[in-house]
Amino acid sequence: MADIEEARKQFERIDTDGDGQITAAEFKAALAQGGDWNVTEAVAEAIIASRDLNGDKLLSFDEFWAHVNK
Repeated sequence: MADIEEARKQFERIDTDGDGQITAAEFKAALAQGGDWNVTEAVAEAIIASRDLNGDKLLSFDEFWAHVNK
């Protein structure tokens, strides 16, 4: 089981504008910061879509946590 506080810190690091949602652009930027420069916007959108439970093309903390806490 993942640590929810650590997950929240990771989420906040990725959510650079602090609006409580991770966009594909924010996700792509976070992956690039981690050294994965090959991820395109389309790939980031697909990853977000695979974890997006309500279909809004954004990742909320609850959706992020649901994936991290598998």
